[in-house]
Amino acid sequence: MRERTQIETAIASTRKLERDLGDAVALSELADEEKDEQAIEEARRMVADVLVRAKRVELESLLSGEADPNDCYLEIHAGQGGTEAQDWAEMMARMYTRWAERKGYKVQYLEESGGEVAGIKSVTFLISGLNAYGWLKTESGVHRLVRISPFDSNARRHTSFSSVWVYPVVDDTIEIEIDEKDCRIDTYRSQGAGGQHVNKTDSAVRITHNPTNIVVQCQSQRSQHQNRAKCWEMLRSRLYELELEKQEAKLAQQEAAKTEIGWGHQIRSYVLQPYQMVKDLRTNVETSDSQGVLDGDLDKFMAASLAARIKTGADVLNP
Repeated sequence: MRERTQIETAIASTRKLERDLGDAVALSELADEEKDEQAIEEARRMVADVLVRAKRVELESLLSGEADPNDCYLEIHAGQGGTEAQDWAEMMARMYTRWAERKGYKVQYLEESGGEVAGIKSVTFLISGLNAYGWLKTESGVHRLVRISPFDSNARRHTSFSSVWVYPVVDDTIEIEIDEKDCRIDTYRSQGAGGQHVNKTDSAVRITHNPTNIVVQCQSQRSQHQNRAKCWEMLRSRLYELELEKQEAKLAQQEAAKTEIGWGHQIRSYVLQPYQMVKDLRTNVETSDSQGVLDGDLDKFMAASLAARIKTGADVLNP
């Protein structure tokens, strides 16, 4: 059903482009015969709109990876910067949530660890929707924020770091074998609001896969068994993502980016002071609308990263 929906959506988008382009051409020919400048200008706007949508459809057609259509997990971890970094991690969680809402995706929080003063230390959520992993897979890496600190009484400029890690949900058609003796399972009490039952029982679960040192955790369910099942599902997804990275010969680069959430590893910079600028350091795509980006306007960065990652994608952005 997922594959059918994907194919139907692609066909419908292409046919609508054909119809809209045909309407624009017909309007242009009619306007040219009648020397109607207003109609000619309207035809030009219609063609320009078709071109923009055609670029988007062509880019989406490049989401052809095995796991690209799948839902995905997105983790955010605060790095260097203390309370500043924890506040930045919370801002990033809001940014990706807003982006997902714009796309019509569903967001489910699975785990959250609050900061001591403000913000969050880490958060994990599930993003559900067609091509969710395909769009978000290039967001993995370290993100840097430069701003006047709201927690500094001297109003000094601070630099903060947080990391993002994205991996796909593995469905039943993909088999991942995990030996339980290679895993350590810990239980603990959930944090934050959740009612008397959640806060008084060890319902939260953390699983550590010793051979790869991958750690997954979940506390969104009341039942420890449910959280344990979700953790196993997340671990399977993480191991599958690890294999995907090996196949793409990018494992070394990805691991290097995750070794330290700090200087020299960032993929994107968000500068709020002394000027407004968000710049992707991999593709050099930048914008001065930093507030729009923090409100979820990330498509331009994702599109450029995806085009750069896929060999034929460069022609999409510069036809």
